[in-house]
Amino acid sequence: MAELEDRTGATYEYVNMQDSRFRWVDLEGSDFRHVGLQRVRMRGVELLDVEIDGQIQNVVVNGVDVAPLVEAELARRDPDYAAMRPTDAAGFREAWEILERRWAETVARARMLGAEPLHRRVDDEWSFIETLRHLCYATDAWVNRVYLGDPDPWSPLDLPFTTLRDLECPYDVDARPSLDEVLALREDRQATVRRVLADLTDERLAEQTTPVDGPGWPPPDRYDVSEALGTVLDEEWHHRRYAERDLAVLESRA
Repeated sequence: MAELEDRTGATYEYVNMQDSRFRWVDLEGSDFRHVGLQRVRMRGVELLDVEIDGQIQNVVVNGVDVAPLVEAELARRDPDYAAMRPTDAAGFREAWEILERRWAETVARARMLGAEPLHRRVDDEWSFIETLRHLCYATDAWVNRVYLGDPDPWSPLDLPFTTLRDLECPYDVDARPSLDEVLALREDRQATVRRVLADLTDERLAEQTTPVDGPGWPPPDRYDVSEALGTVLDEEWHHRRYAERDLAVLESRA
C-alpha cells in the first residue's frame, strides 16, 4: 500500500470537491463547518466520538435510518419541538408564539451577562449578537423577500451565512451593534412575522410564492409557502438552541 501523504493541519476553504473519492484517509480531529455532504456514501469507516449538528435526513447508519430516531428524541426532550413542524395555519401561529416566548427567556438570560460577553464567540460559532443578526437576515430572506415580495428588504445589520457574504447587499459583516440596537431591528422583523401569520390561511399555506428579482438569497424562484415560513421556524428554533448552549459556556467562564 502507498505511503500516506501527510497534510496534517491543512485548511480547505471555498473548495468544490463534489464527487471526490477518499481512500485510506485519516480525518481524526478534523473540523467541518458549512459543509455539504449530500449523497455521501461511507464504507468501512470508524465513527467514534463524533458530534454532528445540522440538517439530518435519510441518514442510514448500519442499515438504520437514524433521522427519525433523532427527531423523536428531540421531541421527547422538549415537547415544544414537535410544534415546529406545523401542517396548518393555526399550527404556524402556535409555533411562533412558542418561539417568541422562548426567545424572550433567552434574551433575558443573555442580559445577565452584560454587554461585552454577548460579542464573544464560543468554539468559533456566532456570538449572541451575531445570532440575532442572522435571524433578522433569515426573516428578511424568507418572509420579506420570498413571501412578501420585497426585492430589497435588507438591513446593514443582517448577517447572512458566510458563503453568501459576497452577494451585493448592504451587509456590514463587522458591525458590533449593542443588544438593544439589534433587538430593535429584530422586534420589527418579529412583528412582520406575526402579521403574516395572523393573516395566513390553510389555502395560502398550500400555494407557492411569486418569484422576486434582486440580489440576495434565496435565488428568484417559486417556493412553497409552507417551505418559506417553515424555514424561519427552523432557523429560530435551532439558533435559540445554539445560543442557549453557548450562553451556558459564557456563564461558566464568568
